[in-house]
Amino acid sequence: MRVSFGQNVAVTKIELLKYKRSSQVASMVQHILDDKRKVLLQNIEEMIDEAMKARGGIWDPLQDIYTSVNESYLSLGTKTVDAVAEMTPAVMEVDVKVRRVVDVKVPALTISEKETKSIPYGFADTNASMDRAAKLIKDLLPRICKAAEYENAIFSLSKALEKTQKLLNALENVIIPQYQQRVKFILAGLEEREREEFAKLKKVKASMERRKQVG
Repeated sequence: MRVSFGQNVAVTKIELLKYKRSSQVASMVQHILDDKRKVLLQNIEEMIDEAMKARGGIWDPLQDIYTSVNESYLSLGTKTVDAVAEMTPAVMEVDVKVRRVVDVKVPALTISEKETKSIPYGFADTNASMDRAAKLIKDLLPRICKAAEYENAIFSLSKALEKTQKLLNALENVIIPQYQQRVKFILAGLEEREREEFAKLKKVKASMERRKQVG
């Protein structure tokens, strides 16, 4: 027999049990995914708040850094500034680890200051603008990394949310309704079969009664 969604379904109690179990499992998965969706949304909202806080204090210092670097180029020249930049060792290091948020891998950044024994340039090589820019960059780098960490996490969680929502839509709008339709179809077929068998039994019984009366 064929149902309206275009697939052959055997009208048997075994098939009925199979689709009932499949429908129950699909409903359980639906509830799990819905809980996951809610947790993802909550975490995304929290990450957005943290990202806004982290980014809130970045723009003014960045403008100061740009102004200071520009003044250094104007007063010292491009070659001097570039040479000092190349000779200057990294004073900060970033340690990247991975943490899980609702089964989603997101990077966690830890900023630490490296030990430097000496400055590779003399004060005569620089001016106040360059020293100010270096200090501002050193102070601002941890906040920039933290903002990047939150924004990357938001992106990863949003992708997971999109995937979860698609699975939920498929379950709610396609899979579960199909299972339910198949269960109804099989139940209707079994009931029809029982009525037909009952009608046949009534005819047989009536026939046997007539034979007794004739005998």
